[in-house]
Amino acid sequence: MTHAVEKIENVIQGEYRISNDPNCVLSTVLGSCAAVCLTDPVAGVGGMNHFLLPHRAGRDGEDVRYGAYSMELLINGLLKRGARKNRMLAKLFGGAKMLTQLRDIGDSNVAFAREFLQNEGIPVASESTGGNAARRIRFWPTDGRVKQFIVPGEVERVAPPVAAPAPPSHGEIVLF
Repeated sequence: MTHAVEKIENVIQGEYRISNDPNCVLSTVLGSCAAVCLTDPVAGVGGMNHFLLPHRAGRDGEDVRYGAYSMELLINGLLKRGARKNRMLAKLFGGAKMLTQLRDIGDSNVAFAREFLQNEGIPVASESTGGNAARRIRFWPTDGRVKQFIVPGEVERVAPPVAAPAPPSHGEIVLF
């Protein structure tokens, strides 16, 4: 019996990747940034983005570091690969509050992503957002599986908002 070797592709800040390769695993590490994992399981194609800020006005906003542009590129890239918007499912990650003395960029990123997906009619199947710990995400784009690992380390602790439970402080979560 032969096992295919998984090919890990890192998605860094301000990037997005799309794949229809069943051996591809998209991976990223998030703090206050957000990542949206989109898949069309019927077409067997999916993608992930990693954006730093929700949006910026004018031509400067046409940069994949900003959520509005990153989301457009991700969705259009999936459509070009045979996905259909009415079959897409989203999984949303990130948006941690990493430093208490700064404004909550993470919360803004998550709020933007939720609103954008709702406006596009793409349901959020699951999410792990907020809290104060970094996350490492692994996403299998052809079937939509995601594994999340909480990144250990010295992180300034902040009480999470009452409405959103904090992610686990350690370990692995498998979302399906």
